[in-house]
Amino acid sequence: MKYTLRFVFLYLRYILQWLLVAAVIGVCCGAVGAVFYLGVSEATALRTEYSWLLFILPAAGPVIVWMYRKFGLGNMGTDAVIDAAREGDELPFRLLPAIFLGTLITHLFGGSAGREGAALQIGGVIANRIGTHLFHFDDQTMRIVTMCGMSAFFTALFGTPLTATMFVAMFVDVGRIYTAAIFPSLTASMIAFVVSLRLGMHPFCFFVTIPAFSPSTLLRVIVLAALAGLVSTLFVKTLHFTAKVYQKYLKNPYLRAAVGGLLIVGLTLAVGTRDYNGAGTDVIQRALEEGKASYFAFLLKILFTAVTLEAGFKGGEIVPTFFIGAVFGCAFGPILGLPATFAAAVGLAAMFAGATNSIIASIFLALEVFGGGGILYFAAGCVISFIASAYDSLYGSQKIVFSKLRADELEIHPSKEAHENSQRVLEAYERDWERKMNEKKNKENEEDK
Repeated sequence: MKYTLRFVFLYLRYILQWLLVAAVIGVCCGAVGAVFYLGVSEATALRTEYSWLLFILPAAGPVIVWMYRKFGLGNMGTDAVIDAAREGDELPFRLLPAIFLGTLITHLFGGSAGREGAALQIGGVIANRIGTHLFHFDDQTMRIVTMCGMSAFFTALFGTPLTATMFVAMFVDVGRIYTAAIFPSLTASMIAFVVSLRLGMHPFCFFVTIPAFSPSTLLRVIVLAALAGLVSTLFVKTLHFTAKVYQKYLKNPYLRAAVGGLLIVGLTLAVGTRDYNGAGTDVIQRALEEGKASYFAFLLKILFTAVTLEAGFKGGEIVPTFFIGAVFGCAFGPILGLPATFAAAVGLAAMFAGATNSIIASIFLALEVFGGGGILYFAAGCVISFIASAYDSLYGSQKIVFSKLRADELEIHPSKEAHENSQRVLEAYERDWERKMNEKKNKENEEDK
């Protein structure tokens, strides 16, 4: 009885501790997130109203590079926050104003980027600061605290607390779930959601008509999702290839940013539309609500985003991932016999699963963005895309712990060369094949005896 009471006391103590920590993080991330959301929205509106702002982009890039160097951040980004969530490291507070201003500059002048990269970084920094200087937590506890901030700020921008919670709990090490982070992260996310709503944030959600369930429709969804998984691999590899090209031919970061800005201006003038500048949420909306998208839109967005982000501009890759998935599904879904708007929704969720290696978060994303209807379609699509995307990822610091098709432990890092990861997978499969052959041989020998 004595030990039971001690256990209950300690259990309640930890619950109250996390409620307090989550409340502080949620309020701070919700407020700052709403300001950031409104800032990006205003930057987008200004760029739309004053089209000449695009031509300042080549000069804006070097300013971002200078700012990061002035703050002593180098090229620090989301991968550093992932490492902090894994190791409990402290993040420099100066990363917050740098990514905040860098993302606003990118959006204002027409770079192709999202805003969730800033969400994960700013949220991680805010929570990291709160955990270190207000509550004085140890490194072990700081892992959870950093995840709380990431999920809370993500929610403050998108209005998806379930998605944010499961994404942060599962995407750091794919195959492992940081269950201890779920309760405080969800609490912080819900509080951030309420705060950001009150301050003017509009949730990322759409009404999409879902077809009645049928095996034939499910099969079509599976085919589309498999293709979306391949497209996500193309997107990730294009980012990596573009980074290598920049590093090889434009070693000076200021020159790289300026040339990247010039390329975006040239590409925009060549295609004759501003659809691929900024986040492109209006294009996503068009695909999901009107079923309109060109066949080449997904390729162009891949190109614009790779040229922008790898040149040194700031933002994120997830909204471009939504864009690519939505327009791909919208354009090619009808060829498979799927309604364009529904196919756009499947493509969006499937691309997110493939590019980030996060199945559960992608299913929750479909649930929160498109409602509860057709959840089996979205679940099947996310699983298939996750498998089809192999072992690539938007985040080099992400670690894929297990094989996607077997129970083998792989410990793959997407930042490593593709052939290294492929070799590791092949070796695991060969070991399994040899084991099966030996078992079969031993069984045959026993039967002969």
